[in-house]
Parts: sequence; C-alpha cells; structure tokens
Amino acid sequence: MDKIYLGNGTEKFNGDQIEFALNLSKIKQAQEHIFEYKGEKYLKLRMVKKREADQYGRTHYIEVNTFKPEQQPTQQAAPMPTTPIEPVAPTDGFEDSIPF
Repeated sequence: MDKIYLGNGTEKFNGDQIEFALNLSKIKQAQEHIFEYKGEKYLKLRMVKKREADQYGRTHYIEVNTFKPEQQPTQQAAPMPTTPIEPVAPTDGFEDSIPF
C-alpha cells in the first residue's frame, strides 16, 4: 500500500523536541485507517527520521501507520469426546497404598 504522508517536522533542542505540522486536508486519504476504541476515534501515525535534513531544515516526516493484521478465521477446538467412566469394584480385599 502507498504511504500517506501528513507532514514534516524539525528536530530542536538537541533532539529533545520535534516540532511538526500536519496537513489535515490529507487525513481524508487516511479515512480507512481510522479506528474506534472504547468510543473514541484514533489514527495511528509514525514519525520517521529523514536520512538528511531537507532544504528547509526538516529532519522528520509523519506518515499514517497503514499496517493491518490479516484476519484469520478463528477455529474452535472440537469438543473432546466423553466416555463415561464406570466405577471399578474392589477385588479380593486388595487395597493399594496410593493416598488418593
């Protein structure tokens, strides 16, 4: 799938802070990646460091995390066959020494 780039950022204060701007018009391209969790909507983003700063000094870019795990059908285990267990009567007054 093609990457969806939403903005660029600049590293500041020796890497302690990265300031960036998002292009909110491009979020429409990411609609299929918005998901809901506990009644709130989320969009997972990824901030990636560029190999080199561009001509404007931008050192990072923001992209949409488009990873979707493959849905595998859930297989339920087949129920174990049950065979009724018949009690065994003691034979010849024999008692074993097993405590249970």
